[in-house]
Amino acid sequence: MQPADVVLISNAVFTGCEDAPRRLAVALRGSRILWVGKPEEATTWQGAQTEVRDFSDALIMAGFHDAHLHFFHSALYGSPLAERFLGENEADCVVRLAPLAARRPRGSWLLAQGWRDYRWNPSTRPTKHSLDAVYPDRPVALYSGDAHTLWLNSCALARLGITNASQSPEGGYYERDAAGELTGIVGEAAAMELMPRIVAEFSTEELMDAYRGFERKLNSEGITSICDVSLMAHPGLDFVREDLFLALEETGELTIRPHLFPTLLEDFARYEALREACRGDLVTVRGLKQFFDGVSSQHTAWLHDLYTNARTSDDRGAPLCDPERMRHLAMGAHERGIPVRIHTIGDEAIHVALDIIEEAQARIGKLPDGRHHSLEHLENFQPEDIARIARLGVVASVQPRHITLDPGGPERDLGAERVPLMWPFAALLRAGAVLAFGTDSPVTDTSPFDNVYMAMTRQDSKTCEPQGGWLPDERITLAQALRAYTAGSATAANHQDELGTLEAGKLADIIVLDRNPFAPEGCAHLRGEVDSDDANCARAVGGNAGACAGCGAEALPGGELHIAQAEAIKQARVQATYVGRKARLRVSARGRRIPGRKLSSHRRPCQLDASSYEDVFTTKRAPCMSRGCWLEI
Repeated sequence: MQPADVVLISNAVFTGCEDAPRRLAVALRGSRILWVGKPEEATTWQGAQTEVRDFSDALIMAGFHDAHLHFFHSALYGSPLAERFLGENEADCVVRLAPLAARRPRGSWLLAQGWRDYRWNPSTRPTKHSLDAVYPDRPVALYSGDAHTLWLNSCALARLGITNASQSPEGGYYERDAAGELTGIVGEAAAMELMPRIVAEFSTEELMDAYRGFERKLNSEGITSICDVSLMAHPGLDFVREDLFLALEETGELTIRPHLFPTLLEDFARYEALREACRGDLVTVRGLKQFFDGVSSQHTAWLHDLYTNARTSDDRGAPLCDPERMRHLAMGAHERGIPVRIHTIGDEAIHVALDIIEEAQARIGKLPDGRHHSLEHLENFQPEDIARIARLGVVASVQPRHITLDPGGPERDLGAERVPLMWPFAALLRAGAVLAFGTDSPVTDTSPFDNVYMAMTRQDSKTCEPQGGWLPDERITLAQALRAYTAGSATAANHQDELGTLEAGKLADIIVLDRNPFAPEGCAHLRGEVDSDDANCARAVGGNAGACAGCGAEALPGGELHIAQAEAIKQARVQATYVGRKARLRVSARGRRIPGRKLSSHRRPCQLDASSYEDVFTTKRAPCMSRGCWLEI
């Protein structure tokens, strides 16, 4: 028996196979988990070179896995190449472009993301005129927070060749005013097909630097895996850049595990080419994605009944992909054993997508090798479809932070009768469905801690509104939320055989938090206000029983322990991240100059990034405060 390379020990190891953490040891060898068991038995797996690390009460768990994000745009808008902001109103957004205009080359595109006109004061539709007043000779493109709309100035429209005579493409629109003049707003497919031309001016090295910066951010948040899903429905527009991922993997700079989901089309050539190209340890292609509808805020989500605030006599949204074409696409993938992920926000889009999957299973059988189809976003349901999604084994891939993006919006758009069936996390779990958590980044930030807090409380992580939670009956427990962010996301990625739980034989993608949120400080248990013979009762939260195993305090949603756990996870930070056998540990020095050789050039002195991590096992590299530069230590 070969000894372990590393043994991790903690009083709180959450394997994901149980509802509460326990005192355990986890032995790692190479890129795999060798063994999980009692610490006193760990000596069996130790050799002369084995490193043993005792993390005391810090929580050890599987790495977070963002089940749905758009890596290219997340990296781009988080880099110096662009800006990201909501803005207080139309004029404020124009003002916020000034720093970008100052640092980008003269005449280059000004690109930003994040505006949401329904969140502004006043809430008005923006137009090209406000941008034209400040940037008459420079193209400006502001991508909306929901990633479905572009706000362009006249220079941008001219550079893109869009005129008043231009016809809107199928599935999209060029907005016009009452006189028929372009307003500068371009939506859905029309916006999506313009993005490749807008971002084409950025060099490969600029984009590589953006990717490096974003993966460092993900590592700092304990994210070890992601699903990079197609952003756009049309051929060549998915923005799944396997070339950038593979380049980083080749140089040893890739510190996450990307699962790629390009666009589902009639031609499967891109999928097959990706399978051939992605044969390394980290980058894999796991399925395909297509869009069935849009978003509720723009009335493009496909509903069974009219929007409550209908703008036309038949305002219920419409499928972006013809249902018969979607059936043909999904059936073709199912016949080949390829999982599909379908963007479905409105209740009718969800219902028809389930009809298609049900027909595929009836005709052909379920997908082989434990693979699953997924539906993405799932904002509002028809009542019978909650049980159907579980019965069909379809993964419910959801984003908790979407719940509070538009306070009052669900009531405004869908009305009080349909609101109770929106983002029904607890109901889905009771029905037996698999929940997978993601962020839809750049639509929302990638922080898993905020996402888990919001799933547990149904409150915004920043404002803590609404008090008591929005639809509080749909709150879920800490264990359920962590499983959705690990095992559930691994299932959405069709990688659950190797990821998502701490079990022998699985990949060693592991994180260590700086605390145990199952036993939060400040809770009555730890204040000594609980009558219990078990001094460690707060460490053993029985999720099934819904109570602390020692004293019986309530751990179900709404109880004191549950609320304290939610606050604790929101405050948690990552102490260490392991992707395979590479441990990236938080560096405590701030701005400390360190000797080293620059691996990519920039003009500023090299200084260690205080928010970064240092690989202590293999590469001996640390990122410096200038983006894209790594130091060899």
